[in-house]
Amino acid sequence: MTRPVVCAALGLEARALAHAGPPVVRTGAGPARARRAAARLRDADGLAVAGFGGALDGRLRPGDLFVATEVRGAGPPVPCPSAEPLAGLLERTTGATVHRGPLVTTDHVVTGRERAELAATGAMAVDMESAPLAAAGDRPVAVVRAIVDTPDRPLLSPATLTGGAAALRRLRTIGPALRAWADAIGPRRILLASPRSFCAGVERAIEIVERALEMHGPPVYVRKQIVHNTHVVNDLARRGAVFVDELDEVPPGAVTVFSAHGVAPAVRDEAGRLGLRVIDATCPLVAKVHAEARRYAARGDLVALIGHAGHEEVEGTLGEAPESTVLVQTPADVAALPADRPVAYLTQTTLAADEADALAAEITRRFPDARGPHTDDICYATTNRQRAVARVAREADLVLVVGSANSSNSRRLVEVAEQAGAPALLIDGPADVPLGRLRDARAVGVTAGASAPPAVLDAVVAALRGLGPADLVEREVTVETTEFTLPKEVRP
Repeated sequence: MTRPVVCAALGLEARALAHAGPPVVRTGAGPARARRAAARLRDADGLAVAGFGGALDGRLRPGDLFVATEVRGAGPPVPCPSAEPLAGLLERTTGATVHRGPLVTTDHVVTGRERAELAATGAMAVDMESAPLAAAGDRPVAVVRAIVDTPDRPLLSPATLTGGAAALRRLRTIGPALRAWADAIGPRRILLASPRSFCAGVERAIEIVERALEMHGPPVYVRKQIVHNTHVVNDLARRGAVFVDELDEVPPGAVTVFSAHGVAPAVRDEAGRLGLRVIDATCPLVAKVHAEARRYAARGDLVALIGHAGHEEVEGTLGEAPESTVLVQTPADVAALPADRPVAYLTQTTLAADEADALAAEITRRFPDARGPHTDDICYATTNRQRAVARVAREADLVLVVGSANSSNSRRLVEVAEQAGAPALLIDGPADVPLGRLRDARAVGVTAGASAPPAVLDAVVAALRGLGPADLVEREVTVETTEFTLPKEVRP
C-alpha cells in the first residue's frame, strides 16, 4: 500500500494543490480518464479528489467549498463518512462557507433543465471525475470542490471568469486540511465507554417538551436550555419550542417548561404571577438536592453548596434558601465559612466525584460535625460516565468526549479522562473530530455526556471509521436501568 493521494483533473487545479502534503496526481478531465487513473491508484490507502465543481443547489455560491457526503455515479453511491471532520476543519482554517451533501458525477457539462433535474434528486453539486475514482477500492475517500458555477451563474457565461477566480483562490487554501485528513488515515481501535450519552433525567426532560408540543401545539416556551446540548435545543426549536432566558419573554398564559436543571422558588412565584401554564422538567435528582437545602436551612444550618458559579442548577439550589446557603468552589471558600452555626453541605449533581469529595473533606475537616446528604448528591449517571471514561482513558491515545461546551457533566468527563492519563477533547459533533490529533492516535476512546444525543455520538464513531479499518470495542462498567415518571401534565 502507498500513502494517500490527492487527485485533480486539471493542471490548474493540481498546481493550486501542489502543497497539499499528499502527492497530487493529475487524472485528466472526464470519467473515462478518471477510470484509467483509478486503475493506477488501486494501492493508495486513501484518496481525495479536489478541484473545481458546479453547484446544483442555489444556496451554493462561487468560491464556496463543497464536501461530498456521498458520491453518485453509474454504480452504487459511495459514502464519504469522514466528510464532516474534513468540512469542519475547512470551516475553521479557510474562512470559507462550506457545504455538505451528495455529489453527482456526469460525463458532460450540466446546464439548465438537467441541472434542475439533478438537484431534484437531492444532489447539491456536480463534477466529472469523482465517482470513478471513489468507486475503485475499499478505502477512505474525500471529495472537496471549489464552486465555479451555480444555477443562476452557468458555466458558459460572462460570470465564469469571476466565479473561476474566486474558486481558484479558495482551492489554494485547502491544502493543510487535506494534509490533516491524509495523516489521520490508518487502522485504529475505537474504545466506547459505557454507559454514555443520555441519562434518565435528560430523556425525561426532552420527552416532556415533545409531549407538550404534541398536546398543545407550538409554540411551547422553555426557560433556559432544556438540557445543555446544542443539538437537542436546535432540534426542539425546529419543532416549535421557543427557548427564553427569562419569563418576562413569555406571553401571559403560555405553556412553559422549566428546564432539567431546576429553578429557584422566586422563578416559580413569577410564573404564577404571569399566569403561565407550567410543566416542570426538573430532574428528580436535582429536586432531591433542592429538598435537602430546604430541610437543612429549616434546621438552622448554614448550607455549603459545592458547585460552580453561574450554573443553572446551582442558581436554582441557592435560591431555595438564599439567606442560609453559601457557594463553595475552592478550599479558600471553605476557610471563609462562618462558624457561628451548624454546617451542612450539598453538591451540584454534575461535578467530578474527586472534586466534590475533596471539598467535602475540607468542610468536614474544619467542621467535624458537618452534615452531608443521606445519599450521594452527584447523580448516578455522572458517576457512571466518569468511571467508564476513566477505564477507556487508560487504554487510549486520545479521548473524545461528545457534548456541548456549556455542559458541566461533559466538561468533567474531559477532566476525568486527563486525570486517568489520556489527552482528551470536548467535541460537539463529528465536524469537531480533530483530524490533526489522530495521526498518532491508534486507540481512541469515545464517550458522551449525559445530555448528548446517542445519534451524535454514533456520527462521531462513523467519522472515525471512515478514516480506515477500525476495531470497535465497548468497555462497560455498569448497566443503567433507572427510569423517571413524567409529570402529570404530560402523561398519556
